[in-house]
Amino acid sequence: MIGGFLGAGKTTTIGKLAAHYVATGNNVALVTNDQAYDLVDTHTLRAQGFDVGEVPGACFCCKFDDLVDTITGLATDPDKLPDIVIAEPVGSCTDLVATVAEPMAELFGDRFEVGPMIVLLKPEHGRKILTESSGKGFSPKAEYIFLKQLEEADAIVVNKADKISESGQQLLLNQITTRFPGVPAICASATTETNFDAVIDLTKLPRRQRTAMMDVDYEVYAQGEAELGWLNCQVKAKSSAPTQQFWLDNLVVALVSGIGQLLDDAGCEIAHLKVLGQTLSSAAVANRVASNSETDLSLASEIQTSSADLLVNARVAASPDQLSQIVTSVTNRLAVEQDVSLVIENIQSFRPGKPEPTHRQR
Repeated sequence: MIGGFLGAGKTTTIGKLAAHYVATGNNVALVTNDQAYDLVDTHTLRAQGFDVGEVPGACFCCKFDDLVDTITGLATDPDKLPDIVIAEPVGSCTDLVATVAEPMAELFGDRFEVGPMIVLLKPEHGRKILTESSGKGFSPKAEYIFLKQLEEADAIVVNKADKISESGQQLLLNQITTRFPGVPAICASATTETNFDAVIDLTKLPRRQRTAMMDVDYEVYAQGEAELGWLNCQVKAKSSAPTQQFWLDNLVVALVSGIGQLLDDAGCEIAHLKVLGQTLSSAAVANRVASNSETDLSLASEIQTSSADLLVNARVAASPDQLSQIVTSVTNRLAVEQDVSLVIENIQSFRPGKPEPTHRQR
């Protein structure tokens, strides 16, 4: 499993790891996970040509049997039996060693060798939480999840190292070493592949030997996760006239930027906001991973089109109603500004319920 808080770069990292393993002759399968259905991450990884299963509706710990069934379903072709399965858990989930890794090793050790739990740290929130700076953005209960993710890690990667200075990298590594002594920690960037060989090396480490699982207050955990409003929706984009076309990249960037600005104005900390735009032949992805940050066009289509399907995934410290209102408001405004029909469909907006693991080792 490759864990880490929302927006830590898990999908990009998993894609780069999968590409490495395929290039070295391995069959690779991927499993994504989220509280809701219809995930940008799943579409993004499938667009890269990978075999991807999806466990929606709750985290791996609560959907343990679904995780096993999904992996089994990816292994039906004897000629493409996966040598390696990389799983991406929900970004607001923790206690995965006790509820997923250990039960998997105990119950299915004859079928799977369970690798180390690698956790990615997002610099934007790592600086705010680990250095105890002011204006953290999240409540102490949401921060509790962030810190518990690091506590249970077999190894920690400060991802997106290309976006922080060497002194900033060292400050984060020092904070990690002080708080979590003995846990291997490195800086890397999946996007630029800086120090990515070291990330690959971490996947080969043995899992930490534990005499007991870490303590987790499930009441605090549940309250912290519930403070993050979750929204998924589909948007049908279509030119106002048959002869007109719009730039897909510009549209997904404008949608993320517009939603992000209203969330910033409302003082709602963004955990992750991403929009996927797709046509039959091309895709574009824009995202924002923290409040008061720039919108990143992480995948460019470089096309003009008369129609596209958009998928919006938002994870924000805001109420579901507020999220829905902001996304609807920005979508309606952009339709007028860009002279494009934007119709919202299949909107889901909610707060996650209390985690109830299928198994938990003590």
